[in-house]
Amino acid sequence: MRATLNIPDSLITEVQQLSGQKSKTKAIITVMEDYVRRQRMQALLDLRGKVQIEYDWEQEENLELKAAEERERYHDE
Repeated sequence: MRATLNIPDSLITEVQQLSGQKSKTKAIITVMEDYVRRQRMQALLDLRGKVQIEYDWEQEENLELKAAEERERYHDE
């Protein structure tokens, strides 16, 4: 998407230096992607303590072991 933006030259220069990108477009994209990634991570962290997950790892492990045994028996036949 093309867009016309009024961004201070000093800010663009700093973004290019910090991101290591030579082009203005790549620098802005890099920074925007990083911002989105950080916001998504924060949203996940904000769920800490608010989501209850019922997960029985022992039962899951037993199911995996049984499935592995069945595959071995199938291959042995």
